[in-house]
Amino acid sequence: MPELPHPALHASHSGVWIALPDGETRAIGRGEAIRIAADTPVLLLNAPLVAQRLGYGDLSGLDLLELWAFLRPAQFMVPTPKGLARATGLAPPDTDAGVAPFLREAAAAMLALCDGDWPEREGAWSGAQALSRLRWPWVPLLSGRIARPARDERWLFSKLPEWEEQASRPAPRIVTLHADDVTARLDRLTGKGAERREGQRAFAEAASTAFAPRDMRDAPNLVLAEAGTGIGKTLGYLAPASLWAEQADGPVWVSTFTKALQRQLGHETERLFPDPAERKHRVVTRKGRENYLCLLNLEDALQGGFAGRAAVLAHLVARWAAYTADGDMVGGDLPGWLPTLFRRNGSTALTDRRGECIYAGCPHYRKCYIERAARASADADIVIANHALVMVNAARGRETTTRPTRYVFDEGHHLFDAADAMFAAALTGQEAIELRRWVLGPERNSRGRRRGLSARLSDVASYDEQGGRAIADAVQAASALPSEGWLQRLNEGEPFGPLETLLATVRGLVYARDEKGAADAGYGLETELAEPSAELVEAAGPAGEALDALVRPLVALGRRLEALLADAPDWMDGAARARVEGAIASLGWRAETVGAWLALIARIGGPADPDFVDWLAVDRIEGREYDIGLHRHWLDPSRPFAKTVLEPAHGALVTSATLRAGGDWDVADARSGAHHIARAPGHFAASSPFDYAAQSEVLIVTDVKRGDLSALANAYARLIVAAQGGTLGLFTAIRRLRSVHARIADRLAREGLPLMAQHVDPIDTGTLVDIFRDDGRASLLGTDALRDGVDVPGHSLRMVVLEGVPWPKPTVLHAARRMAGGGKDYDDRVVRAKLAQAFGRLIRRADDRGAFVLLSAAMPSRLLSAFPEGTPVTRLTLDEAVLRAQRLSSGGDMVQEVHEPTRPA
Repeated sequence: MPELPHPALHASHSGVWIALPDGETRAIGRGEAIRIAADTPVLLLNAPLVAQRLGYGDLSGLDLLELWAFLRPAQFMVPTPKGLARATGLAPPDTDAGVAPFLREAAAAMLALCDGDWPEREGAWSGAQALSRLRWPWVPLLSGRIARPARDERWLFSKLPEWEEQASRPAPRIVTLHADDVTARLDRLTGKGAERREGQRAFAEAASTAFAPRDMRDAPNLVLAEAGTGIGKTLGYLAPASLWAEQADGPVWVSTFTKALQRQLGHETERLFPDPAERKHRVVTRKGRENYLCLLNLEDALQGGFAGRAAVLAHLVARWAAYTADGDMVGGDLPGWLPTLFRRNGSTALTDRRGECIYAGCPHYRKCYIERAARASADADIVIANHALVMVNAARGRETTTRPTRYVFDEGHHLFDAADAMFAAALTGQEAIELRRWVLGPERNSRGRRRGLSARLSDVASYDEQGGRAIADAVQAASALPSEGWLQRLNEGEPFGPLETLLATVRGLVYARDEKGAADAGYGLETELAEPSAELVEAAGPAGEALDALVRPLVALGRRLEALLADAPDWMDGAARARVEGAIASLGWRAETVGAWLALIARIGGPADPDFVDWLAVDRIEGREYDIGLHRHWLDPSRPFAKTVLEPAHGALVTSATLRAGGDWDVADARSGAHHIARAPGHFAASSPFDYAAQSEVLIVTDVKRGDLSALANAYARLIVAAQGGTLGLFTAIRRLRSVHARIADRLAREGLPLMAQHVDPIDTGTLVDIFRDDGRASLLGTDALRDGVDVPGHSLRMVVLEGVPWPKPTVLHAARRMAGGGKDYDDRVVRAKLAQAFGRLIRRADDRGAFVLLSAAMPSRLLSAFPEGTPVTRLTLDEAVLRAQRLSSGGDMVQEVHEPTRPA
């Protein structure tokens, strides 16, 4: 193996080390490390992370992660020394001091892949040549190892497979599932010799009623099923779902909230279809279009649309595109850490985040990952999706003839929040400028292939006079929307146009009505849209006129395009028809958005609508403003969810381990939309089979003073050291999370305990969880919301520490729902649900053991019902909690002493 000429640099919270080509390894200071890295190309593992450790943002070098992305595209690797060792077949380093020489060894092993039977050889030579022109530092080491192929390698876009049109699938047959057949299918999925779980069988039987024939229009067979952790609900609902799909010849959409559960479902369906080829046809994963690589955007990036480091990322993504299973850039087989290596330069521009797809007008339409997934899902038995996509497709999707009639909503406790986000409206500067870009296309010095309405529909404009006039009117009206630099103009008191004037008035009123000093604290600001000032009422008139002038031509253009389809000219072939259909859908979406903005403006000075909550907001991060606008949410977002998704369906199962968390079935009915459909839902509940009394305990620490950051950091450090890692720390404020991390990271590193933190480490959340799962001594700090994305069974997660009671933030929206939902009782339900979900991260298997620690002396006893019945709860001092945590490092039994019942009378 040739000797590498470059030193390797490793930096952690416990120190910095350099491994030289002559074999010497030594500890160095940060200053010397920065000097060496500035003068000499160095080998690194995760350059942004090392740069953060050194406090040197301009650090660059030969990142082994970039090399891995080039050599093994679409192959998973945990981006740590341990993960790299596993991927290369080397022994992992035992200490931080051993990482630097290990990196040199690992780099040599990775480069040696080029000399053997390398599965990803095709395209490597061409990719290396392109990266050479960008001066990618790995090219000199690769060039001698990658021989020029005998034949020129095919251009990426010529070798990707094309999807084929299929005849429309007939409507599903009317079938009735028999209990014996459902049980037999469940037995097949669980396998011979598997333990018979009565709770799972009962769950499958209850779930099967959602697949019964519907008796009345707009009244689906709705089943709400709460199944405790360990019941086996995934196979429990896949049994009747797969049986119905087989007998009825129709798709079942299984919707989740987190990417972790989507991946788990993908693995579970291997039991249904062990043959990979059959599984690929029968099970399809669907996500929103913003998750997929846009081939047109990639082509633009490869041909000069990107420069510098962003261009390097584009070429590495092109390597991945040739080997990916589905083109999913977010949660698929593209390493989540890859975009973060480039400090977010360009990755979002490679997906369709602006809704500017030109559909059949795109030269890569027949190879499009999004279109391929849509067509594959039409013929699949099981479609794995997410709540947001289900709602978007139901509300404004183009696939009107292939919409499913049967749904399974796993993680159903999140339906309310997903609907809240989906059916909301926001007239903000950022939203308005995106609409301006969609209508007008590129302006002045903007780069990229973005095209406006005129360019996308130029043939329509030339053929149809009225359509051309509508396009021209829309372009003229869109010029009144906020443009680049709008925030700066507002800060300088010089808004341009009626919409910017409205936003400037909103900004002034929000600051004027700040009652809690949030303006000085740097947090976001908001105020009710009530008793508007005279200035706001005056600004609303011209803004409404400007938006009305925009929505009219958008609606008119949509109608002209529909007429064009009805009486198609000779030049309209299948591709042109698909492009026009796509334009109609996009126009409808934008017209609907502008219509919602007009309703918001009409609210200024007008009567309040009891169905909605309206407010004004200035969004800020650490005092820096990034958006301003008006917001509208449904008071009860389950109403539009029920109308849009549930009513057209024939059956739906809503399930979760915490479906009733914080209340009874009436609460579950209200949050799932069951109150808004004609047919009463069925209810099912099965408790977890786990022995929580023996496997877990809740420790409420009473002597950590609220607001004392030093005491809070000390508590986290002592508990993590006592448990020897394996800790998930949850915070309700990012500022406190960062403060605690800064105080304890070095301390834990000296103990040999790695610590990662969301909003601190330059690593995406999914990768942080992967690192945490992979190292039993690691700990992870994150916000309260991180609890939903962590599924880590086993010893790697043995303690959850919550900084305090997760009371809801006192926002305008929460205040309105609190008033409508019972005041203090509503708050309690919200907190109990959060506590139940956080506790649910702890015990995932029958052999798990763990402690849930709450650093709050003020934890009310009435909230303890959030925890599973029988879970020991103890109020104690930090010293006592540390002694309990020490048992976790050795896997000792949980303490059985109970100071307080979990189900108080």
